[in-house]
Amino acid sequence: MFSGLNHRRSSVLAFGLVATSSLATAGPCDIYSSGGTPCVAAHSTTRALYGAYSGPLYQVSRGSDGATTNITPLSAGGVANAAAQDSFCAGTTCLITIIYDQSGHGNHLTQAPPGGAASGPQPNGFDNLASAVGAPVRLNGQKAYGVFIAPFTGYRNNAANGTATGDASEGLYAVFDGTHYNTACCFDYGNAETNSRDTGNGHMEAIYFGTGDGSGRGTGSGSGPWIMADLENGLFSGLSPINNPADPTISSRFVTAVVKGEPNQWAIRGGDATSGTLSTFYNGARPSGGYNPMSKEGAIILGIGGDNSDGAQGTFYEGVMTSGYPSDSTENSVQADIVAAKYVYDTSLMTSGPALNVGSSISLRATTACCTTRYIAHTGATVNTQVVSTSSSTALKQQASWTVRTGLGNSACFSFESNDTPGSFIRHSNYQLMVNANDGSKIFHEDATFCPQAGLNGQGNSFRSWSYPTRYWRHYNALGYIASNGGEHEFDSATLFNDDVSFVVSAGFA
Repeated sequence: MFSGLNHRRSSVLAFGLVATSSLATAGPCDIYSSGGTPCVAAHSTTRALYGAYSGPLYQVSRGSDGATTNITPLSAGGVANAAAQDSFCAGTTCLITIIYDQSGHGNHLTQAPPGGAASGPQPNGFDNLASAVGAPVRLNGQKAYGVFIAPFTGYRNNAANGTATGDASEGLYAVFDGTHYNTACCFDYGNAETNSRDTGNGHMEAIYFGTGDGSGRGTGSGSGPWIMADLENGLFSGLSPINNPADPTISSRFVTAVVKGEPNQWAIRGGDATSGTLSTFYNGARPSGGYNPMSKEGAIILGIGGDNSDGAQGTFYEGVMTSGYPSDSTENSVQADIVAAKYVYDTSLMTSGPALNVGSSISLRATTACCTTRYIAHTGATVNTQVVSTSSSTALKQQASWTVRTGLGNSACFSFESNDTPGSFIRHSNYQLMVNANDGSKIFHEDATFCPQAGLNGQGNSFRSWSYPTRYWRHYNALGYIASNGGEHEFDSATLFNDDVSFVVSAGFA
């Protein structure tokens, strides 16, 4: 899987990487190099991480024909050309297939293979790929896209070049979405096993972000989420895996997360990626029990654990791995560069197409040729499509009418309350659309939040799941699902996909 992407430095130079750049245009990896700890992996879908880099940042594949294209910066050292992606992906779905390494070491990230903990949901056991549109942001006013990791999504390179192995020194940083996380294992970025299996304590050194793995280990102060380190068989917030009160709950929308390690020394640092400086949450000795000395293997993971534990969620914007243990002052300069990139969450980027008005009652008509008299309705808890007209019964009209609410899990999107069952909302459960009572939980709120966009077949709206943005509302055999274009289930069939996920919104019947 990876051999064809494992280019050496000379081939990546052809992408546009220049080995040095002026201080005026220095990026994070120029700063690390000046500090004597050069990047050996540099990944970002939002911007170039070297001041002179103009090569590809990532590759997308579109659902209509499987064609791919590389997305580059608008200019050397600049923000990704989101307009090129939008043009290429217009009227269809797109996945992020490769996240290119900008360092020249060829450490590109591709679809993660099966591992010891989990085989991915794809027929070949690989993990899912991320939607190309799940995490839009702005940098210095320019639109770009991050990598929205839903559960069962992951990227990996098991044949990396130049990354730290054994007890060698390294540094890592990443910029994450501080509001997108869960308790599952493991939303990681960094150094992991080369065989996708748990090979023992100390065989990983990766940044982790979330609220722990449910084992009772690895917590900070408050309720989380926290920046921690996944060192294999433990999420560590400090010397002890149990608790480090100095590791705070993260509240910023964009977070800079830092982990670095050298023989019998390691540190966790972090800060708001949009303002201020980095703070040190831990700086001290390695934990006992197989973590000193370390036995790092040098693979690179994103969004998964070292053994391919793939139940986590999170959003990645940029990150690097270095050779050598960076100084705090070098990392502080990198933080200043990140702040200067001006990450902004622009809610207007999350939706498109015909506007929805919060508080209005709507109906949603199917646009597939077979089914243009059918509307999204429900029978009990099951969402389905039914033929509805002005002469239908009052009960059926109510079942096919929905009140638009501000998104329970993300206020930039929407939730849909049942008109005949107040307090109950359309949500997805095991990929099927259901009508369930709002229980107030984080997972319910996320599962009941959908982001409308212009209909993929040119009619009305398509409704993308916020928590699984490769998946859209779809009617299939008269039942409602969240479906991906050509995914692993029968209801993911690519046949008529664009039609089946497009709905015309009009006034509610009731």
